[in-house]
Amino acid sequence: MNNSSFCFMHLPDRFTQKHSQTPISFFPLCFFILAITIFSSCNPQKKLIKAPIREEGAEYLMEKLKTNELNYRALTAKFSAEYTNKGQKNSFNGQIRIRKDSLIWLSFSAILGIEVVRIMITQDSVMFINRMNNTYFTGDYAYVNKFLKTNIDYDILQSFLTGNDLSFYEKGKFRASLDNGQYKLATADRMKLKKAVRTGQEPLNVLIQNIWIDPEHFKITQANVKEIRKPGTQLEAYYSAFEKIGEQLFPKEMIFDISADNNLHVKVSFSKISINQLMTFPFRVPEGYRQVE
Repeated sequence: MNNSSFCFMHLPDRFTQKHSQTPISFFPLCFFILAITIFSSCNPQKKLIKAPIREEGAEYLMEKLKTNELNYRALTAKFSAEYTNKGQKNSFNGQIRIRKDSLIWLSFSAILGIEVVRIMITQDSVMFINRMNNTYFTGDYAYVNKFLKTNIDYDILQSFLTGNDLSFYEKGKFRASLDNGQYKLATADRMKLKKAVRTGQEPLNVLIQNIWIDPEHFKITQANVKEIRKPGTQLEAYYSAFEKIGEQLFPKEMIFDISADNNLHVKVSFSKISINQLMTFPFRVPEGYRQVE
């Protein structure tokens, strides 16, 4: 069966009878429709995303990632979150305030907007107030990492909460590839820059890291890190629902999975996001609160 007879088979009899004497050839018409179908079914993005990998590689992607990352001095947002820990599910609302490379402030509220926990995190300290049992804690990252069975630092927390790449880790040694329509950067040896280590006691993290990047806006859509010394421990993040904040994009939906002895799954939805606004970071322990170790 040739192409012209194939096309005629799909035309009603009255149409072929009426137009059988016309000088129009249906073979070119069918060929044209077939060509349009083939070209429209091809994925132009596939060619688009292959070129930078082949011609530029990881260095090009890191440069584009840096150009399109969220640029801010301060950030504030409201959020709602659901988390699962040891099979138990809970939900809460809250507010986050970040002064870049300096301080992360979090307030968690239960029903009716009553604050239950307030947390303040700096480069070398972690503090929180628990209003449910009138306790407070002030210490370093050892407390958090003991609970999570991992070794998280301020830069990792800040980067994962904003959808940016790690700020104070070396950018070399990445390998670029394609994965399910996205760019992927992978490294098995990413070390923290010594100039960012503020105390002599801070351990030098050596990370295995993977980053997935959207080929259109060069924002991170997925990232994970794990330590070379603890390959079974992993922190993963997924970013979606990007929204313009001024001229920049911010992911309103985030999912975090911590795989360790104490697995934790958190889904966060942000709203009322603003950057570079004046803000305060109130943190005062009420009288009578008991300090926990």
